[in-house]
Amino acid sequence: MTGVWALLGVVAVVAAVGVLLRVRDGRVRTGKEQRVDLPREVRELLDPGTPVTLVQISTTFCAPCRHTRVLLADLAERTEGLRHVDLDVTNLPEVAAGLGVLRTPTTLALDARGTELLRVGGVPKRDALLAALRDYLPRPNG
Repeated sequence: MTGVWALLGVVAVVAAVGVLLRVRDGRVRTGKEQRVDLPREVRELLDPGTPVTLVQISTTFCAPCRHTRVLLADLAERTEGLRHVDLDVTNLPEVAAGLGVLRTPTTLALDARGTELLRVGGVPKRDALLAALRDYLPRPNG
């Protein structure tokens, strides 16, 4: 009977961890809004003429990365002042470590100077991401 209780306990813990991970997936977290010493590979991706660059940190065999790539590319194409780039860190673990990235996909929103505005672990929720970026993007004329 003790084995049954132990099994039920393990199942409960695994279920709780699964729920926690699902709730955190795609959540927009505000950045430190301070300039960090970005790795060279990331600095080279920034465009001084673009207010916000979404840097997607990916790996080769990451299935959610493909979905994120499509979502972010479409968002950037439809949003003035927003640019999307994808950085594959499969062979660049030091870059991921330097950015504090523990999972892929992770999306960093950086301003033209390299200040981290926000970050998303997992596949972003489009509307939440766009709402969080509004203050950093040019206002439409009208």
